[in-house]
Amino acid sequence: MDALADGNHTEVTQFILLGLTDDPILRVILFMIILCIYLATISGNLSTIILIRISSQLHHPMYFFLSHLAFTDMGLSSTVTPNMLVNFLVERNTISYFGCGIQLSFVAFFGTIECFLLAAMAYDRFMAICTPLLYSTKMSREASVQLLTVAYVGGFLNALTINISFFTLLFCGPNRVNHFFCDFAPLVELSCSDVSISAVLPSFIAGSIIVITVFVIAFSYVYILIIVLKMCSTEGRQKAFSTCASHLTAVTLYYGTITFIYVTPKSSYSTEQNKVVSVFYTVVIPMFNPLIYSLRNKEVKETMRNLMVSTHWWF
Repeated sequence: MDALADGNHTEVTQFILLGLTDDPILRVILFMIILCIYLATISGNLSTIILIRISSQLHHPMYFFLSHLAFTDMGLSSTVTPNMLVNFLVERNTISYFGCGIQLSFVAFFGTIECFLLAAMAYDRFMAICTPLLYSTKMSREASVQLLTVAYVGGFLNALTINISFFTLLFCGPNRVNHFFCDFAPLVELSCSDVSISAVLPSFIAGSIIVITVFVIAFSYVYILIIVLKMCSTEGRQKAFSTCASHLTAVTLYYGTITFIYVTPKSSYSTEQNKVVSVFYTVVIPMFNPLIYSLRNKEVKETMRNLMVSTHWWF
């Protein structure tokens, strides 16, 4: 630690991540579990991206967004999981002040992109089911790229805001972060400076992003439900619901966890609960998404089957 100008405090140059548990046996068990989850996450999402890229059958806006969702899941998991695995193996896992800020920014960046992508995918389903005659025009390649650009720009701006807020905080010690990665809330608790603005602004922006994207998703699916209920054909209803089932499952899992962390009042849950839920949305959900979209999506399953047959792979 370096001395501050007034000589009465020391400036924190690194943080100690306390991780999930101190139990040595449980740490080994969790290391093996998390490692398997991480390997499944990378292989599953990478396979999704490759499958969408090489299959002309999946060159549609929904799968265009899905490929970027897979990339985002890999990025989010890779930002957190490797350092988390190290935490299980060492007695004292440290991260530099600047490294902590970078990790915090990347978590915000990929997490925000995921919100916007899920909203874009809901809008795509809305256009496909509610206005099928205008779908090819409204969801053209240019329109899809524009929606994707909004997602990445939104992620960058949110990450920049959190990054600026973090680097405006003053840390005089202690430097023990009660988490397995540099999350903003436990870092604010360690700050010895005025956090009235630095803490409120990121929370407001994160809450606004969640509210806006949830509104888009809810609006889209309300109209989808209305249109589907008006269909006379039972087969048509089943087809419409099947195209939305995978996305609704992914939305429920992701927004359920981030709402608990970023919207629910901090007094209503403990730090340990926060860490468990954080594991779910940063580590587990990125593994689930490829499974959700491959096992519950007939078009993806048919493409995988055709690819295996054409390359002489067998079940």
